[in-house]
Amino acid sequence: MARERAVTERTDERGRKWRKAYFGGGAHFRGWLQQFLEIYGPENVKVEEVESTGLACYERAGEKMYRIWTRVRAEE
Repeated sequence: MARERAVTERTDERGRKWRKAYFGGGAHFRGWLQQFLEIYGPENVKVEEVESTGLACYERAGEKMYRIWTRVRAEE
């Protein structure tokens, strides 16, 4: 988890900046994703599947983990 806390921002191939808004899985992920899509719009939200290796409870359950990224606007 310490490694995951260090992942907070990224820049895509077009030079746009993205901020990590959520990390998790299951029903919570689906709820958060729906909210971010409503607030920011689909063009400003990206989902990245993350390997659950090292996260014991998720790894045992075989649950997929995800990061939700929201695009940082120039005025932010």
